[in-house]
Amino acid sequence: MELAHSLLLNEEALAQITEAKRPVFIFEWLRFLDKVLVAANKTDVKEKQKKLVEQLTGLISSSPGPPTRKLLAKNLAALYSIGDTFTVFQTLDKCNDIIRNKDDTAAYLPTKLAAVACVGAFYEKMGRMLGSAFPETVNNLLKSLKSAESQGRSEILMSLQKVLSGLGGAAASSHRDIYKNARSLLTDRSMAVRCAVAKCLLELQNEAVFMWTAELENIATLCFKALENSNYGVRVAVSKLLGTVMATALMPKQATVMRQNVKRATFDEVLELMATGFLRGGSGFLKSGGEMLKVGGSVNREVRVGVTQAYVVFVTTLGGQWLERSFATFLSHVLDLVSHPRATQTHVEAVYSRRCVSFILRATVGSLLGEKAQIAAAKEICQAIGKQMKAVEAVVNDTSGENKSGAADIAASQHVMVCALQELGSLVQSLNATASPLIQEASIGLLEIVTSVLLHPSMAARLAAAWCLRCVAVALPFQLTPFLDRCAERLNNLKTSPEAVSGYSFAMAALLGGVHQCPLGIPHAKGKMVVSIAEDLLRTAAQNSRLSLQRTQAGWLLLGALMTLGPSVVRYHLPKMLLLWRNVFPRSLKELEAEKARGDSFTWQVTLEGRAGALCAMRSFVAHCPELLTEDVIRKLMTPIECAMTMMSHIPSVIKAHGAHLKASAAMVRLRLYDILALLPPKTYEGSFNALLRELVAEFTLTDNSANTTTSLLRSLCHYDDSVLLGSWLQETDHKSIEDQLQPNSASGSGALEHDPSSIYLRIPAGEAVPGPLPLGVSVIDASVALFGVVFPHVSYKHRLQMLDHFAECVKQAKGVRQQAVQLNIFTAVLSALKGLAENKSTLGPEEVRKSALTLVMGALDNPNPILRCAAGEALGRMAQVVGEATFIARMAQYSFDKLKSARDVVSRTGHSLALGCLHRYVGGIGSGQHLKTSVSILLALAQDGTSPEVQTWSLHSLALIVDSSGPMYRGYVEPTLSLVLTLLLTVPPSHTEVHQCLGRCLGAIITTVGPELQGNGATISTIRSSCLVGCAITQDHSDSLVQAAAISCLQQLHMFAPRHVNLSSLVPSLCVHLCSSHLLLRRAAVACLRQLAQREAAEVCEYAMSLAKNAGDKESSSANVNPFAPGVSSRSDIHCRHQGVNITETGLEGLLFGMLDRETDRKLCSDIHDTLGHMLSSLAVEKLSHWLMLCKDVLAASSDMSTATLLSSGKDEESEKKDEMDDDTMFTTLGEEDKSKPFVAPRWATRVFAADCLCRIINLCENADQAHFDLALARSAKLRNPTNDLLVLHLSDLIRMAFMAATDHSNQLRMAGLQALEDIIKKFASVPEPEFPGHVILEQYQANVGAALRPAFSQDTPSDIIAKACQVCSTWIGSGVVSDLNDLRRVHNLLVSSLDKVQAGKGSSSQLYRESATTMEKLAVLKAWAEVYVVAMNIKKEAESKPKRAIKNTDDDDDDYGTIDELPPDSLITLVQPELPTLSRLWLAALKDYALLTLPAEFSSQLPPDGGAFYTPETIDTARLHYRNSWAPILHAVALWLNSTGFTCSESTEAAAISGLQKRSTSVSLNQASGAVGNAKSLPEINKDRMHLILGVSIQFLCSPRPEEPIEHVTACLQALHTLLDSPYARVHIAEDQLIGVELLSVLHRLLLTWNPSSVQLLVTGVVQQIVRAAQDYLQEKRNTLRCMTILPTILFLIARILKDTAIKSADNQVPPPVSAALQGIKSIVTLSMAKTEAGVQKQWTALIRSTLACILEYSQPEDSVPTPDEVSMLTAIALFLWSASSEIIGVQSLQNGCMNRFKNALNSCDPWVQAKCYQLLLSVFQHSNRALSTPYIHSLAPIVVEKLKAVERNRPASNIELLAVQEGIKVLETLVALGEEQNRVQLLALLVPTLISYLLDENSFASATSASKDLHEFALQNLMHIGPLYPHAFKTVMGAAPELKVRLETAVRASQASKAKAAARQPAPAIHSAPTIKLKTSFF
Repeated sequence: MELAHSLLLNEEALAQITEAKRPVFIFEWLRFLDKVLVAANKTDVKEKQKKLVEQLTGLISSSPGPPTRKLLAKNLAALYSIGDTFTVFQTLDKCNDIIRNKDDTAAYLPTKLAAVACVGAFYEKMGRMLGSAFPETVNNLLKSLKSAESQGRSEILMSLQKVLSGLGGAAASSHRDIYKNARSLLTDRSMAVRCAVAKCLLELQNEAVFMWTAELENIATLCFKALENSNYGVRVAVSKLLGTVMATALMPKQATVMRQNVKRATFDEVLELMATGFLRGGSGFLKSGGEMLKVGGSVNREVRVGVTQAYVVFVTTLGGQWLERSFATFLSHVLDLVSHPRATQTHVEAVYSRRCVSFILRATVGSLLGEKAQIAAAKEICQAIGKQMKAVEAVVNDTSGENKSGAADIAASQHVMVCALQELGSLVQSLNATASPLIQEASIGLLEIVTSVLLHPSMAARLAAAWCLRCVAVALPFQLTPFLDRCAERLNNLKTSPEAVSGYSFAMAALLGGVHQCPLGIPHAKGKMVVSIAEDLLRTAAQNSRLSLQRTQAGWLLLGALMTLGPSVVRYHLPKMLLLWRNVFPRSLKELEAEKARGDSFTWQVTLEGRAGALCAMRSFVAHCPELLTEDVIRKLMTPIECAMTMMSHIPSVIKAHGAHLKASAAMVRLRLYDILALLPPKTYEGSFNALLRELVAEFTLTDNSANTTTSLLRSLCHYDDSVLLGSWLQETDHKSIEDQLQPNSASGSGALEHDPSSIYLRIPAGEAVPGPLPLGVSVIDASVALFGVVFPHVSYKHRLQMLDHFAECVKQAKGVRQQAVQLNIFTAVLSALKGLAENKSTLGPEEVRKSALTLVMGALDNPNPILRCAAGEALGRMAQVVGEATFIARMAQYSFDKLKSARDVVSRTGHSLALGCLHRYVGGIGSGQHLKTSVSILLALAQDGTSPEVQTWSLHSLALIVDSSGPMYRGYVEPTLSLVLTLLLTVPPSHTEVHQCLGRCLGAIITTVGPELQGNGATISTIRSSCLVGCAITQDHSDSLVQAAAISCLQQLHMFAPRHVNLSSLVPSLCVHLCSSHLLLRRAAVACLRQLAQREAAEVCEYAMSLAKNAGDKESSSANVNPFAPGVSSRSDIHCRHQGVNITETGLEGLLFGMLDRETDRKLCSDIHDTLGHMLSSLAVEKLSHWLMLCKDVLAASSDMSTATLLSSGKDEESEKKDEMDDDTMFTTLGEEDKSKPFVAPRWATRVFAADCLCRIINLCENADQAHFDLALARSAKLRNPTNDLLVLHLSDLIRMAFMAATDHSNQLRMAGLQALEDIIKKFASVPEPEFPGHVILEQYQANVGAALRPAFSQDTPSDIIAKACQVCSTWIGSGVVSDLNDLRRVHNLLVSSLDKVQAGKGSSSQLYRESATTMEKLAVLKAWAEVYVVAMNIKKEAESKPKRAIKNTDDDDDDYGTIDELPPDSLITLVQPELPTLSRLWLAALKDYALLTLPAEFSSQLPPDGGAFYTPETIDTARLHYRNSWAPILHAVALWLNSTGFTCSESTEAAAISGLQKRSTSVSLNQASGAVGNAKSLPEINKDRMHLILGVSIQFLCSPRPEEPIEHVTACLQALHTLLDSPYARVHIAEDQLIGVELLSVLHRLLLTWNPSSVQLLVTGVVQQIVRAAQDYLQEKRNTLRCMTILPTILFLIARILKDTAIKSADNQVPPPVSAALQGIKSIVTLSMAKTEAGVQKQWTALIRSTLACILEYSQPEDSVPTPDEVSMLTAIALFLWSASSEIIGVQSLQNGCMNRFKNALNSCDPWVQAKCYQLLLSVFQHSNRALSTPYIHSLAPIVVEKLKAVERNRPASNIELLAVQEGIKVLETLVALGEEQNRVQLLALLVPTLISYLLDENSFASATSASKDLHEFALQNLMHIGPLYPHAFKTVMGAAPELKVRLETAVRASQASKAKAAARQPAPAIHSAPTIKLKTSFF
């Protein structure tokens, strides 16, 4: 291929390649030349021109194929226009000679055609330069036109068109000749020729004035004739001609008008001509009006459809402004069409005519008018309806009967009503909320007018009015509830009028059906209202026979509509419904028989209608409430359904008895029955299969039906890809709604509401504007076929066989047309059954079933009807799929192979070739692998059969299927297939478009098969790739849109696999051209491809698209003025101007796509445009910020009144050098074109919403791109450095302006998007500082704008969702800290205050418009907003408190710091929130409680309060959940802050009081205060406990498993709430006391830490954990000895006691072992713990523990024989510790007391003086105990023993120091007792002590001989006595006085002592020094 890329044709290379490849080589060279000539240097071209001309003219006679001749002609013309023109006339003569040649053989034809093409191209390119030769050329062409065959005729006409286009007015002399020769060919039998003539005449009418003056009527007649038996292409071309000529006649071009004195046609004349075609068709033109009115002879449908399209072209050509001006006249004309008796001869014809008129209105009003003009149009339509209705009312009220034609008028008026109301509904729905003026302006009275039609005598009109109301309600949801109420009221008031009952029930049903499109819904009670009305209607139906039928129908219709409200409403009415359904049907066969005997014809009609209604309501229930379908409910439903099935078999006898008029009602019952059964699981009615199948089979085999009705389902059951064979791609055109009428099956396209009123409440199938159920006869068959498919897989094989045999028999019996109908229905049923089997993964059955099925299918593969062949192929594939056995598949394939080898007829060759394709399609590459080779070779052979395009089409289609399904297995056949595809593309005439479409499909399939390999560089891959590219180039250049669409999808695939090899510079401009195509499929393909390209290479795409705009400006100034959106009003031909109508201006491709969004209605297309723009935005918006923001701004700025915009520059300056050539063509712009140079219409609301969304996306993209976008200082310096730098912050005013425009628009969706944008802007820019004013932020200057944008959202009638969003923005704005002016802050704050009042209004306020959950949403949004504001306020306050010093200093330094109003004092926000806090806190807690309940799992639903919560009702619980889920987190945070700030001291009642003191009270409220406050409100601790549980419960429940889609703000808010809460001492105590909660919370937080990555979350988690740990620590600090101790105390005490027992063993040296001292220390620590503060329970436990420990020690200290003797001293010390530290209440128990005393007694009586000494010491401490109650019993019990012991010492003086110590310690005890005693008892006490001491004194004799210990005792006693005397002088004297001998003894001792003072002084300290340390050690425990 590379060898072909040279300026001159490489003839050597050409000679070397095979014959077969030469055409491709030549084509590739011509393609290269086409690109290179434009770019080449002129001198280079001139040098080689001679040789080039030779080579090119040589090719003319080498029989080039169609694409080659097109390129050849183009190149020759280009060569002459670039190089020298010397030889052009020679070449022209050469061509003319070839054309004159008489050789008529097929071989010479291509050469002739090439010459014709060249002539055309020359004139198109060089025009008047060749003027001198033109008469001869034209004559030559016209002469050969007469004798040429169809290809020649088309080509000559195309060339003539180019000649005319090139010469313009200069060709005037030949105009009439051309016209005369061409017009007769408008009715040529070849469709391609008709198209070519239409295009040629279209070119001619630009200059030939006679065509739209004198010849106008003839042209019209010709066009009508041309439309008869036409195909879609012809209809499009002819309607374009007709519409354009008519438009020109009405508004001629000024240039031509000036040249000749022309009589213009009037509007009426033009319209009358058009109407003739619509009403009469093309059969003979009417001169006299009388003839026209003769009814009879139907209108040719093709003509009507074509004229319909012509009307649209006519209006579009005249333009939107013209339509605005003339709408009233046009409307009345169009509506008159449908009221004409000729348009409505039969019901189906009437429906068709209505469809056509609706199409005219929709295509013009819907797309040419801007929103404002549409509102005006809607007013006009209202007036027209009102006028009609008045006339109808006059007839209805005319009792005199004078008005004879009245009935006919009413019949005609219904069709006018339907068209007008449908258009009105569509208009309002498309305007959406923008339509509100229509409702609000009383002068229009839209509602009154529409509701008045509900009383129209005709059902069709009533239904249309109901539908229109539904549209209004969906567009303006605030009208929905009032409408319902109004209808209900009227229905009650007008119960006695049959029309009113019917009309108002239609309206209510329609409104209920629209609820699902209104997100806010309707109040729950409306369901109840509907049920009661319906019940009432059904109950009273029997009372009045005049109303029975209407009431019955109305009642059931309403109940059916009710079901669409879904399970949440229906649940409440289900038991009643089940009862109603059961009662409609007879309970038993006996009742049924009785009924038959009883009823008359009328009762039967009512009965049947009632039962049909009941079944319809059931079906609606099953379809809309699947959740309620429990087994029990299904069982209850089956009772009436089974009765209905039984009744079916009895109906025929009823019809026989009472007349055929019951047939329709009976059919309706069957339809409803089939519908509901298809929705239920077949298992539930398998008992009735036999009877049911009999009915179904009879239904679609037309057993009891004399009409040959066919099902409409066949196309939908055939595969989508087969559309090329069935022509069903027509479903995908802009003309779908009218083209449907021309499809072959019964009643196709005749859908209308009156065929099935229940469709008024059902959801509309996607892509339809108005529900259009088919006529009953077709619907029943459709339903039976669908149900057959559901039931068949569950039927036994035996029955399957019977049915299949029966089908064969039915086909055999029927003849002619009926046979076709029966066969179609049977095939649809079989396909439906096979599809059902495949879906159920079942098999077809044993051999005989397969055989029977196969016979049936194979028979149809040879059927002359293509759709049957198609169905048979599909069925064969499906059979192979469900049988799934290789042998069976092989047998089927072999049968087709054999057939194809032998058959010569077209029918069987097409059928069996499709069979092969279908087998591969359904069995896939692996299953059909072994037949691949044979299949491919046969199909490749068939595809070359040039004699039959049909065979080529079917075989190529099958080949594409095989390539698709074989995948990589096909790789071996790619080259031969590809070479065949190329050969055919180069040779098949372009008029065989189906062949080319299939070639395109094959090419695409091959590209997919080769796949990613296409990137490779091997020789074979390069060849394959270049072949694919050549193939794409040929198909791209084809004239048929579908072929072009196929080419685009091929290139799209190529781009996916090998992006480097797809040349975007040529692809993108061609895609942009296609965006303005009049073919939907082509626009779809172009956008889909752009979407893919933009995903990868958005920048390149936009660049190449812009190049198109530049070229268009340079090349074609005249066509730049062409209206880009009219379906081709360009007068230039496509080839001459590739850029026709492409309106790419400086806004680029993006601007064009935005424009398309306003015109396109196709969902897929719009979604792809959104995606494409999205991809472009993501890649380019940040770099080209200004451009994208301007785009959005332009779209948003187009408020609905902007209907015009500035003229585009038409680039005339560059053209000045051509001025002389273009004289009068361009001197005048035409009248009709003035508004074409302007944008079409202002952007509609949906596009504006998209633009607002784009705005938000741009902001987000910038955020991720560069921080400078949000920093003014950085942005300014970047801009200085490089002026091309474009940063978002520099556009802030634009952003605010756009958000403001959107937020204050009419359209609710746009308001939502605007508020969202505003919120984003606030969030992103709130903290951006203003460099020029330090301390300020840049948003401050926009405070007023934000306030103004928010205010409208809080008006009374704003929907809840917008208020909710606005609250969110308010809180963001207040919390952003931007607002520096207190007044501004107040304004926004007041908005929130006003909404808070609403929240307090409580549930069930009277003026409810929407579902209760809407109120929930609104209230929660308000509470959430307040919560967010409160959180911010508290944060500001906290910050201010944490740095008070600075603030004070500021105010000192500069007094007017706050005076400037620029900075708010830090507490201003909290002071605004303060007054609302009492209310808010209550509401917040209530909301949290609701949320907690709603998050309970389903099994606890019984615990929910039966009448709902504070803000939700039980009926709307499911939707309410979502709203709670969105708002709980900030509320939780606020509640935590509030509780923390009030320190939990607020009870519900004292809130208000407490709040006022909030500011002053410190937050650290200690525990005692909290418990002290209990007095006044007893329940406060309980309230607080509940609050804690609520908050902790909600938090733990959420943090356990936050859903991944949960916003991170919720997680952080929840954690912050916990942190705040645990700041409060009360909460800390709570969580520390309830350890389970603490532990649970910690484990949840641990999990959160592991699963949530953001560091912010992890920091918060660790913060909360710290708080919990801190709480636990504090708690232990404060109550070490409480809960925690009580758990481990028993263990510790037990251990101490055991240690004492085991280690306190008596030792010789009286040493205390370390364990013992440690144990004693332990006892001391434990017993001295203060337990005063603890509560009773702990106290009790404590007492028990201390007592039992003491008891243990007492037990252990008892000496036993076996164990080592316990150390009494240690044990006594332990006992003393208990006595000393524990209260008497604890150990004052008798048993313990006795035990302790016994131990002391034992010790006192011990023979070990050390034990005695220690015992005295310990007793001393006990006696001295501050608590007398404890010490007294011990004194009483032990003091006497002590005295006894001490007295005995006199007789037994101490012999050692230890014994001495014992006596000394004992005396100390006695002295202490004296000191403790009261004054009055002192004498007695001293009487014990003094004598004892004196008895220790020695006389002088004894003293000398005494032991040192004895002497020490003497000294000790003496000193003590000397000490006591002065201490108690009075008592001492008394005692001494009483005993003279004592006195003597004392005095002696004193004297002796004084004498030996010196000695004694030296000796005395010794024992003291000796004993002190020991005592110190032991007593240090105290």
